[in-house]
Amino acid sequence: MNRQVPKLTTDAEAEAFLDEDLADLDFAQFKPVQFQFGAEGARVDVRLPEALLDALKERARSRGIPYQHFIREALERAVAQD
Repeated sequence: MNRQVPKLTTDAEAEAFLDEDLADLDFAQFKPVQFQFGAEGARVDVRLPEALLDALKERARSRGIPYQHFIREALERAVAQD
């Protein structure tokens, strides 16, 4: 059975984990992550229906990210589409 990545709380634990044979890891558990570098940029105020905002917050919560970050990702995906 493929093993999961354990919760690592220190740099020493992470380094020890990376020194192990990782061939039996379940790589399906990994998800792509986008990092933001530099300044945030301009601020935007948008009025949204309460139900839409609640749905956005719930989706963000399920991914473990702030809802503002989730909204930004959604906007970036929409602009990147052809």
